[in-house]
Amino acid sequence: MWRSLADDFALRRDGTEARMAVLQQVMLAVVVLVITAFAIIAAIPGDLTLFFVGVAMVFVMTIVTMLVPWNAISPWAVGIVPVIDVVAILFMRAAFPESGIALLWLFPVMWLSASLGLAGFLAANLFVWVSYGWVITAGKESAFSFALILLPIVTLAVSAGAYFSLRRFAAQRTLLDKQALVLGQSLKRTQHQEQLVTQVLDSVDFGVIRISPDGAVTVTNEAHARMQHALISADGHNRLPAFDADGQTPLVPERMPVARAQRGEVFDNQIVWFGAPDTTRRALSVTARRLRDTQGADAGTVVISRDVTAERTALLARDNVVASVSHELRAPLTAIVGYLDLALETEGIPEKVRGDLDVATQNAERMIQIISDILSATSSSKSTVDVTVSPENVDLQQLVLASAEAWEPSALERRITIFTDDVQPTHAYVDPARMRQVADNLISNAIKYGREGGSVQLAVYGDGVASYLLVRDDGIGLSPDDQSRLFRRFFRARTDVGGTGLGLAICRDIVRAHGGEIIVGSEQGVGSVFLVRVPAQVDVPLPPIDPEEALNMSGAITTAGRSDMEATR
Repeated sequence: MWRSLADDFALRRDGTEARMAVLQQVMLAVVVLVITAFAIIAAIPGDLTLFFVGVAMVFVMTIVTMLVPWNAISPWAVGIVPVIDVVAILFMRAAFPESGIALLWLFPVMWLSASLGLAGFLAANLFVWVSYGWVITAGKESAFSFALILLPIVTLAVSAGAYFSLRRFAAQRTLLDKQALVLGQSLKRTQHQEQLVTQVLDSVDFGVIRISPDGAVTVTNEAHARMQHALISADGHNRLPAFDADGQTPLVPERMPVARAQRGEVFDNQIVWFGAPDTTRRALSVTARRLRDTQGADAGTVVISRDVTAERTALLARDNVVASVSHELRAPLTAIVGYLDLALETEGIPEKVRGDLDVATQNAERMIQIISDILSATSSSKSTVDVTVSPENVDLQQLVLASAEAWEPSALERRITIFTDDVQPTHAYVDPARMRQVADNLISNAIKYGREGGSVQLAVYGDGVASYLLVRDDGIGLSPDDQSRLFRRFFRARTDVGGTGLGLAICRDIVRAHGGEIIVGSEQGVGSVFLVRVPAQVDVPLPPIDPEEALNMSGAITTAGRSDMEATR
């Protein structure tokens, strides 16, 4: 309570003292001027000398009020003016007792109560009551009436209203000042965070733009600006022409990444080439994602672009080299097959020689097929190989045993034993040449990546709906990260082992073309297992199966199972 009272007596300078003083005093001067004119015109009887003394005091204080720099002196000094006004009104009231001039005391009373707080409220009422009491005791009043006591009561009520209004206004102003302070601090934090975000966006080497829900671009970073500048043609006016991922198909404006994002589309890694073929070109990879605010409403789209010119150029060069080498290999192999066919047509050759020629012909044709797959794998297709299959009813046991026999010499070089005890008679509805390609690739990988002096276990079995080929080694195994990338083109778990990184990608697509899948399980330091699952009958689709359950059913001891479907998602 005492602190509240102390606050009421403490004056706070807010820079409005001069304006308030001039306003209050001018209003009083105008009213006094009107009363003076009326008194002169109406010739009201009274003490004119005393009346004009009071009028002169009011006008003198009005001039003083306009000249004094109240904002530069003590706030208590402004209280002198309304106190002198009380005295001036006292003289005017004494000059014309019946005129009601005492009502003018409301002006200084309100002023004191509103400008000086509790002290002004008490001082105003004290001066008015003392002045009014002096008038009454001096015998200047007529007989007792309600009007005699009404004036001090009204003065008290008005001054109280002004005082409490001041307190309410001060409380509201304090609250607004605190809120303004909080808002100011929040604004500074927001500006600081915005500056940090801008610095982060400008420090990255990929372009970022934000598109508002109405399609307007509202945020860009420096990297995006640099990329856009680099896409301007040599004349400095026109934008370089845009082409699709193949670098040849012109990209219509509706298919441009920003146009798609403005329509609300979401996409990943759209490749756009800028610049005509056979010229210096740039490739951008663009991704668009929708944004949501804290309420879940649409907040627009963020578009991220990366310069992938070097990457795409390197991939194109690699594909060109592989395609060129594969083409050069296929030509002589085709000639070899042709001459082998001629040799087989020669009459009188021994049966053993004919058998050897058959084996050579089959392997040469397999080499041509493999080369065709490599050419397909290095085409513009992102992750798959164009595979055609001609399935038929095949004895999977004989196919796998023949593949194991073919790879026996390679296994002996590394002192690896190939176990075929679990290769059971099993029929499958597959393309024999393609399935042999899968078996050869899995067995050769097991030998290459297996432990020297170890073993490779083969198993073939079926359940009437699906037929299975299992290849298990005791090699180094695969990490979870390697398992997730195992079926990607050109991925190799070890660079010290020969290979192109295409074998498993081709195997996966061959098996998928049959409507099957490859399941992989591996544990580092223990080994890996590959389980191929293909249809056993024509027009009988394979039901879904849990990869880990399939591996457990096969007897493979692994810590995790993963299908090729999951590995490439």
